[in-house]
Amino acid sequence: MGDEERTAARARGTVGGEGGRAEELQPATLAVHAGRPGWRGDGETGLPRTAGIPTSPPIHLSTAYWHPTAEDLDRAMAGEPGRYSYARFGSPTVAALEEALAALEGTEAACAYPSGMAAVFAALSAAGLGPGTSLLLSRDVYGATLALARDHFAPLGVEVRTVDATDLRAVAQALAETRPTAFLFESVSNPLLRVADGPELVRLAKAAGARVVVDNTFATPLGARPAEWGADFVVHSTTKFLAGHGDVLGGAVLSSAADRELLSARTKLIGSVPSPFDAWLALRGLRTLHVRLARQEENAARLADWLAGHPAVARVHYPGRPDHPDHEVARRVLRGPGAMVSADLAGGRPAASRLLASVRLWVPATTLGDCHSLVLYPAESSHRGLTPAERHALGIGDGLVRFSVGIEAFEDLRRDLARALAG
Repeated sequence: MGDEERTAARARGTVGGEGGRAEELQPATLAVHAGRPGWRGDGETGLPRTAGIPTSPPIHLSTAYWHPTAEDLDRAMAGEPGRYSYARFGSPTVAALEEALAALEGTEAACAYPSGMAAVFAALSAAGLGPGTSLLLSRDVYGATLALARDHFAPLGVEVRTVDATDLRAVAQALAETRPTAFLFESVSNPLLRVADGPELVRLAKAAGARVVVDNTFATPLGARPAEWGADFVVHSTTKFLAGHGDVLGGAVLSSAADRELLSARTKLIGSVPSPFDAWLALRGLRTLHVRLARQEENAARLADWLAGHPAVARVHYPGRPDHPDHEVARRVLRGPGAMVSADLAGGRPAASRLLASVRLWVPATTLGDCHSLVLYPAESSHRGLTPAERHALGIGDGLVRFSVGIEAFEDLRRDLARALAG
């Protein structure tokens, strides 16, 4: 299989079948096998055969790589696929993670980073932001992403503007007025779990000449594949659902092969590379993504319905419920409603504080997507940098709490919350 064929196969998520026939694989199978040595069935593993081929990608902790001839070293330094020279330029373990992510997301390539925010920065930079350009953002984008735009890119001469991504008319107007270089939105927003019409947003942005960056962290590749909508860059915090165990920090940008070349070249210069061990942890977590997410979504749907009937809860935010404002859009653009649930407590901030202090199984922490359940108070964490008026303008009330639903037995999670809400 040549390089061009390999790139095309990666984009399709295929492996060689009998007689060389390409065989389509389902996401669950890709999550388990992609990136494993020899997984494509093309006879290529990228590893020496002298001692046998490991069934799991090994952790290559070497800083540098020795080559037996000057010619081999020259080919490695030139960036030939499957050859390595220095860990800042790439390593087999990181490459295995990148291959798996690209296969699962359905893109030609991936570039891994040491954090989700590093990935966001890399994608926006590769999209062409610089002095005299403009950036359009969804108004309810992750707080750190908004801070990156306003505190880093704006001082460089980038015009930054926000828009309600669920209002297609407002988006079209903003695109026409700003003609942005890049447009960034999230497949599912934080913390109100709004779901924008991703395919239509990409179409509008492309018509306006913008390059599109989609943060797909909440939805995961199992819930949405923004590259299929035409997005140029798909961003993930691999820390969250993809790794799924709360033990690794990482990020990734999924893109075309050409854009990956640009991303890689800049990554080499600034040294924004994940360690092989972190890449291995993320890849190990990825293997059970489909199993974890199925259980998490089941628990989340039951939790949302239970909270909706609880007297201490004023409102529930969950795309899988018909009362969510984007329920119909979510049914059309997402493959599943996700494992995140938010709720407005009738008692406001005091009730939220009591809840966080009283839970035992729900871990109060500023993250999401772990196999264990988590709870967070946005006013004091993800959106603490906003004034109360700014939070309220976004629909984030004083009693809003966000739940990242894990894989535990639902009845145990329910009893823990019932006791905390009664307190």
